[in-house]
Amino acid sequence: MEDRPSLQSAGGGIVERAKAIIMQPKLEWAKVAGETAEPMKVLLGYALPLILIGPIAALIGGQLFGYNAVIATFKPTLGFSLTVAVTTFVQAVILLFVIAFAASQLSPKFGGKQDFPAAFRLVAYSMTAAWLAGIFGLIPALGILALLGLYSFYLFYLGATPVLGVPEDKAIAYTVLTVVVVIVVYLILATIVSTILGGMMVASGMVPV
Repeated sequence: MEDRPSLQSAGGGIVERAKAIIMQPKLEWAKVAGETAEPMKVLLGYALPLILIGPIAALIGGQLFGYNAVIATFKPTLGFSLTVAVTTFVQAVILLFVIAFAASQLSPKFGGKQDFPAAFRLVAYSMTAAWLAGIFGLIPALGILALLGLYSFYLFYLGATPVLGVPEDKAIAYTVLTVVVVIVVYLILATIVSTILGGMMVASGMVPV
């Protein structure tokens, strides 16, 4: 099967694929299973535009409304907000590749196939919900709504069988183990980023030493 137009055209194609993955995941995964798009094509044509939603929304929201820090509200400098946006973006891209690698390596242990390109497509399209939920960063007070992005885990579960051939009776266990990997990797990356940004905040006088 030929690659979908969503990977060959701009805006409209991305919206079409994102909407289908969110609203009709079972039907869309059946289509994805027959595609052969390589990781870089999926990254550039689909993932990156969606990954950018969160960092850009948070940048704008932070500059407009500031952030609540327990008993006070602080408004970060534009330079600091840009740094946060860039690091968040880079973190998301790294996480995408790491999860895809883990998904490919774990798949054979659950009866599926080891196929990094297919695993990358599975993870990238599964993450659609999480990336779209980043829009709530526009209003920091609504940040809790980003939890709607957890729907991505369900999307991954639905796609594991058609895309990587993981038997349905093992798809839940496969998804759970992959989610554990996601959490561990995310915490490691978040710790590194927090350390760097924390140092910047102290150096700039945004927080007391």
